[in-house]
Amino acid sequence: MRVVEPLFPIETDEDANDKIGRVLVIACGALAREIIAIRDLNGLDHIDLTCLPAQLHNTPDKIPEEVRRAILLNQDVYSEILIGYGDCGTGGLLDRVLDETGTKRIAGAHCYAFFSGLDEFDKIAEEELGTFYLTDFLARHFQTMVIEPLGLDWHPHLRDMYFAHYKRLVYLAQTDDPALEEAARAAAERLELTFEIRRTGYGMLSTFLGGGDAP
Repeated sequence: MRVVEPLFPIETDEDANDKIGRVLVIACGALAREIIAIRDLNGLDHIDLTCLPAQLHNTPDKIPEEVRRAILLNQDVYSEILIGYGDCGTGGLLDRVLDETGTKRIAGAHCYAFFSGLDEFDKIAEEELGTFYLTDFLARHFQTMVIEPLGLDWHPHLRDMYFAHYKRLVYLAQTDDPALEEAARAAAERLELTFEIRRTGYGMLSTFLGGGDAP
């Protein structure tokens, strides 16, 4: 059984056919930096990582089968497989795949929830229903993940249609990075929303992978 080629590999000394005792994390590409950071901070050297394209979030109906494919390619090689996805708009279809394959994912509907914590995210959402969220990844890739897919460069008037009911942008920050904070502020200005920042760290993702509470 060959191992799926990672988009963001974590290098290991072991041969791909000798993964007894190792854990494979199949994750959204938007989480690659965070998972690598958690692994390195906590010395989780038994973890390997393969990521699916973050752009799948634009077509969430494709996520379950892509995850299934990655699981089937690797389930006979690794001792355990963990899934670095929330439900992510799949309407429970991802969980059906995980039940069928005997794998598990991190709790929560999406990364906003598991970064901030499920209860805390509910509080944030209840404060203002018209909230648009950014993570470090989305602040870094705002142009390619938000502006371009929505066509706002070419049709700026669509901003009023897409964001008519939004009031604020909340940046859920995994790291204390002034450049990313500035990018998130610029994104809020671009969308004509008020700006707030909540520093979440890695939240539930760290404990899910077996690490401590990382900054």
